[in-house]
Amino acid sequence: MTELGPVAWPPAPIKTERLVLREPEARDRAAVIELFTSPDVGTYIGGPRRRDEFERAVPETPKRRPGLFVVDLDGAMIGIVTLERRDPEHPVHVRPGASEVVLTTQTVNERSMRLAAKLGFTEVRRYEDWGAEQWFGMWSPVALSD
Repeated sequence: MTELGPVAWPPAPIKTERLVLREPEARDRAAVIELFTSPDVGTYIGGPRRRDEFERAVPETPKRRPGLFVVDLDGAMIGIVTLERRDPEHPVHVRPGASEVVLTTQTVNERSMRLAAKLGFTEVRRYEDWGAEQWFGMWSPVALSD
């Protein structure tokens, strides 16, 4: 197995039939603030953040961060996806290499759990992190479901 070298960033947007994964832009700021201060979203990320504090913390122009994508539907940001390598000490580090596609989410996040199954992820293990039970799954191309 070979290690991946440096990846050019940002990549061209990744497009599906309905969605676009793209680099964050200044126009996404309001949606990012709304997302991270939402009580519904906060349930799965350690609680919602105070709007006034978050507005001061979010820069007008987003910083470039490899692996961070905005999920865009019809020109509007509807979510964020982060792709990252795990530190070998992290509880769900698989092993060095580029062949694994893994996903983590809180087990109480039923929508993410359903989406993971629909996309073909199967459970590897559960663990505690961020004060909640997390689900760790690995993608298998033969496990795709409708």
